[in-house]
Amino acid sequence: MNAQGDLFTNLALKESKTCHYFHFGLIVTGKVENAYLPKLFRSLMSTGICTFRVIQFTGQRRPIISLKKKIEMVGTGKTITNRDQDEIGLPARRHLKDNPCCLVILVDDLEYDWRGQAQEVFDRYRKILDTMLTDYQKRRSSVHFFVNMLEAYYFADARTINAVLPLDSTLEDYDGDVETIRNPKTEIRKLYSAFHEIDDGSKILDVIDIEHVLSHPDTCKWLRTLFAWCVKVMEEHPSYESFALSEKFRLRDGKLSEITKLQL
Repeated sequence: MNAQGDLFTNLALKESKTCHYFHFGLIVTGKVENAYLPKLFRSLMSTGICTFRVIQFTGQRRPIISLKKKIEMVGTGKTITNRDQDEIGLPARRHLKDNPCCLVILVDDLEYDWRGQAQEVFDRYRKILDTMLTDYQKRRSSVHFFVNMLEAYYFADARTINAVLPLDSTLEDYDGDVETIRNPKTEIRKLYSAFHEIDDGSKILDVIDIEHVLSHPDTCKWLRTLFAWCVKVMEEHPSYESFALSEKFRLRDGKLSEITKLQL
């Protein structure tokens, strides 16, 4: 067999490998996420077949609207910026390079002011990954959002806030979809002005119950889609059925994001 044939054979073997353990690499844009986001996935890691770790911290990206910037990129033959390449594309490529059991998840907050341009924000992130990765690697990467930010989900499991923050009265679970709370951090500081998003956030993530957060099928569609993508990956494990993940998080009947679910 010639060298090119050997290369294609080796690639095929890599891509068809049965995964007994999954390595999820997180690219994040928030300080709390950079410090503690893997804690959010405790319920998945408790299966013993996966781990989550932050592989890159970067700033938020929003749609490029500057005509000058667009012309500059076209003139240099680029489809993504150098910063997008260096801080998102290359870290994703490095993590995925040699192991088909590695995955990449880019997670950003989709604040209230950008909800109307959610598709455009998603498209920019997705374009970075699609430009930098092979076809196989593209399927091993995804883009997801916390809406309107990570702190929203604390309100869906209020017992965690009660356990961590010294509130004057017991807080009940939010009556409605927490992904509609305009500014969750502001709402928390109304309850407890000394709230520290990193230190207190870490303690909340230690105890938050994501199954409870996702227990209502009509709420938290963006977060549910993130967990649905992870669970779909984990379906590749030979013993997947024994973990009963398909029964968790209301994946069978819960709402999913119209935008990010296309990656499933």
